[in-house]
Amino acid sequence: MSLTETFADQRSEHPVDVVERLAAHNDWAFDRAENDEIAILVSGEWANYDIAFTWIPDIESLHVSCSFDLKTPERKRAAIAELTQLINEQLWIGHFDLWSPQNLVMFRHSLCLAGGATASDAQCGAVVKAAVTACETFYQAFQFVVWADREPREAIAFASFETRGSA
Repeated sequence: MSLTETFADQRSEHPVDVVERLAAHNDWAFDRAENDEIAILVSGEWANYDIAFTWIPDIESLHVSCSFDLKTPERKRAAIAELTQLINEQLWIGHFDLWSPQNLVMFRHSLCLAGGATASDAQCGAVVKAAVTACETFYQAFQFVVWADREPREAIAFASFETRGSA
């Protein structure tokens, strides 16, 4: 028996089962219409975030996408593309894309579980936290570009501005 087969024998829980348990534990609304997919709704300060986990067995990866309600008008696509590039330079986990089929801004990441690795509660929770944190951090920058006609660099500077204390 090879090392890979040994690890594969230890895999007992479907990765999406781990995510479903995480959603139930956090009282997040979720829908699991397929064995390999689950959709979760997480409320943030600025928006509700639609988080989808999809198990892709061919590449042994758990794909995660997080979107929020922001349709990008055609005339703003270049500015949003520039903004996503500026944001992605600052992220350590995941990245933002402009999802062409629906013109949605989407945070994406994948957990590679090749060779029989298993998804853990901590890993899945960390990915949800990274997705929501990134979306919360840059939500207003996307809004500034789309609705306030701000330039991407100006919008990201505003989103990165951190206040301390209270008046």
